[in-house]
Amino acid sequence: MSETKRLYRSRSQRMISGVCGGLGSFLDIDPTIIRVVLAILTFPFPATILAYFILLLVVPEEPLNLPPTDPTQPSA
Repeated sequence: MSETKRLYRSRSQRMISGVCGGLGSFLDIDPTIIRVVLAILTFPFPATILAYFILLLVVPEEPLNLPPTDPTQPSA
């Protein structure tokens, strides 16, 4: 069974809230390209800012990938 891709706000590729980093990971492109396109589109289309804030509210944050705990190891 193939793993489906999910859109998350990035925890590692974040400048403000991780929306562009998450879109970059989802689309397999550099998040900087998305940030530049977003900045350029903001001037002719001010609704781009509204779309960004909607994504900020709707897209969940990337889950923490915690390693499984080993009960034989003492906790630090």
